[in-house]
Amino acid sequence: MNARHKLLVIEDEPSVSRAVVMVCDREGLSVTAVDNAAEALEVLERSRFSLILCDIMMQGMDGFRFLEELDRRGRPDPVVMMTGYSTMENAVKSLSMGAIDYIPKPFTADELLTVIRRSLRSSMLRETAYAAKVECDRTMGFVPSPAGYHRLGYVSWVKLEDEGTAKIGVSDLFLKSVENIREFELYAVGERLVQGVPCAVATSVDGSSHGIMCPMGGKVLEVNEDALSDAALVEKDPFFRGWLYRILPSNPDSNLKWLNS
Repeated sequence: MNARHKLLVIEDEPSVSRAVVMVCDREGLSVTAVDNAAEALEVLERSRFSLILCDIMMQGMDGFRFLEELDRRGRPDPVVMMTGYSTMENAVKSLSMGAIDYIPKPFTADELLTVIRRSLRSSMLRETAYAAKVECDRTMGFVPSPAGYHRLGYVSWVKLEDEGTAKIGVSDLFLKSVENIREFELYAVGERLVQGVPCAVATSVDGSSHGIMCPMGGKVLEVNEDALSDAALVEKDPFFRGWLYRILPSNPDSNLKWLNS
């Protein structure tokens, strides 16, 4: 990874903080570590970071309030949420509030670096997209979800169908942040998906695995065999021919409250 990338780690468990700093140091990343969100906000007033890794459960201001404060201040800083209280509610709430990614503790060094690499790439693509809105002649870098689609953060999407079914797929931003996907591992017809729990795994050519968080729970009615046999189809056309599943939603109204459109 590029040594110019600066990371801010917000973690009140010293052992976890030291481990994250050690892993990042070995990759040549510059890391600043603090043990509370209030101090992190002060640091952010003085310095700019490529990525923030933030624990959810902290004394004082927790990770969710930290995200709210960033939004209140109009700061688009990319944040990856970390927590030892790994629940689907924490995952979907983090993404719906603007976190760019989510990683449950405990995690391995490889898992941490995979999320960091993916998030840094995603952050750069989002910055390009912002610039494209200002300078219309610039390329956006990724395709946003079409109208009528509901997305779980920047990871996955769902589109409700007239028949009461729904299609599920993965966002173009997530695909481009992974890069060079070799294959997808999907659930089988008849199995049940749960919102906030990975519903697919994308494996890149370098062997790294990337869980794709499910945007809506339900029973799998159909798997897109074309996408399963040709990963490139999903990358080329993620919102139409590259969908992953058709499902019968189990609780669509409840799931939709966590999704962005």
